[in-house]
Amino acid sequence: MNRRELFKRIARGETENVRFGDFQRLIEGFGFQLRRINGSHHIYSHPEVRGNLNLQPQGGDAINYQVKQFLKLVEKYELHLGE
Repeated sequence: MNRRELFKRIARGETENVRFGDFQRLIEGFGFQLRRINGSHHIYSHPEVRGNLNLQPQGGDAINYQVKQFLKLVEKYELHLGE
C-alpha cells in the first residue's frame, strides 16, 4: 500500500489489519531507522524522538496499540512523511 494512503487510513483511526511490512515502510518514510532485531522485536529510532519504537508482527500484521503509539509520536514531535 502507498505510504500516504496508509497514513491517511490510520490517521482516521483505522489501525487494525495493517500489514507489518507496509507499516515498516511507513515509519521509515517518517525518518525512523531500524536499529536492531531481537527475536520478533524490531527496534527503531529517530534522531528527533526520545527513546525507541519497539514493533513486532502479529500474524503478519502490525499490532493495533503499536500503530497508535506511532501516531502519538508523529503528533507529539510534529514529524512529516518524506518523499
